[in-house]
Amino acid sequence: MLQRRKQKMFNREYYIHSIPVFVFGETEPLVDIPLFCYQVEQMLPRTALTNVEVCYISDNPELDGRNAAYNDGAIYMKLDEPTNDDMIENFVHEVAHAVETTDPYSIYDERLQTEFLGKRRKLYHLLQAEGYNQVPLVRYEMMEYNKMFDDFLANVVGYPTLLSLTMGLFCSPYGATSIQEYFANGFEKFFTENPGYVKSVSPVLYQKVVAALNDDK
Repeated sequence: MLQRRKQKMFNREYYIHSIPVFVFGETEPLVDIPLFCYQVEQMLPRTALTNVEVCYISDNPELDGRNAAYNDGAIYMKLDEPTNDDMIENFVHEVAHAVETTDPYSIYDERLQTEFLGKRRKLYHLLQAEGYNQVPLVRYEMMEYNKMFDDFLANVVGYPTLLSLTMGLFCSPYGATSIQEYFANGFEKFFTENPGYVKSVSPVLYQKVVAALNDDK
């Protein structure tokens, strides 16, 4: 009688600027992890990772439906990202959430709130014109994350529609989700795409990213 063959677990350790990256699970990653670590090192200065102590990449992270998360010095990521670019974007985005913990009051001051709320109100009118009138204006003026509003943008409007409506308004549609995601999304695009684009679309946000990076030096 043939014995059931156990699936082989693997556990590997890499580094990004001396920060340990633990990769473990039952399935081989689709991406090139050593290349991912090298690319992130070339992209992000070590000072941007001041609040990151470790990164865990696994095939069963407790992310509650998210692709990645930052919590208490650790970044958690899924193992099954399809490309290195996807993994890099997720990592840089979570680094932004780590950066904001240093001085959130300086980042989320009146200037950034004014810029964000102006864009949210414009989005409200754009969606109203397209017939998406399920959410009142007062909800657009609440800057903190709200699952109902997130579901509305993602599942009722949909990101393809949001992409066309928010071009030049947000760095990408996800930046409309909350003021924290507005900052993290701009931080991500600053490094993964074009700082000049972030500056042209959201000048105050651009200044906050630059200031946050300089404060870490």
